[in-house]
Amino acid sequence: MGGLRKYLQLQAQARSGLSSGLLVWGLLAIVFGTLTAAFILLIAFIWLAERYDPLIAASVLAGFFLLVTILALFCSLRSRRRTIERAELALAARRHATWFDPKLVAGAIQASRGVGWRRLLPLLALGILAASLGMERSGLKREGDSEQNGGRQLARAA
Repeated sequence: MGGLRKYLQLQAQARSGLSSGLLVWGLLAIVFGTLTAAFILLIAFIWLAERYDPLIAASVLAGFFLLVTILALFCSLRSRRRTIERAELALAARRHATWFDPKLVAGAIQASRGVGWRRLLPLLALGILAASLGMERSGLKREGDSEQNGGRQLARAA
């Protein structure tokens, strides 16, 4: 059991490059990067407070952060939408490509030789019927989801 765990751990490290040293150095970079950003903000506030009023300096910095927050929110929503579209396209391509998979075709030919075409045809027809019903149900579910999303978008627009 320990050998399998070690093998899986080494596989994960080989693919991702993660290690305890990387995590420690990454944590230190985050902490010191945050402290640096805080000092830069303090410097910007002091400079603006000397040049203008402290209330105006605080308002300018708050407005800047609000603008960056709104921009980040917009970009994250756009990225999420693109990811969903790419995943749906990949799933649609994959759904159609499974019938042309050489392994699937070779397996079907081998099964037909072993069992015989007359016995295999009813099973094949039943499998195609089940697959088409499953695709139809997933299509109906997806249409229902898109109608709900359209209602949400209309509610947001109002």
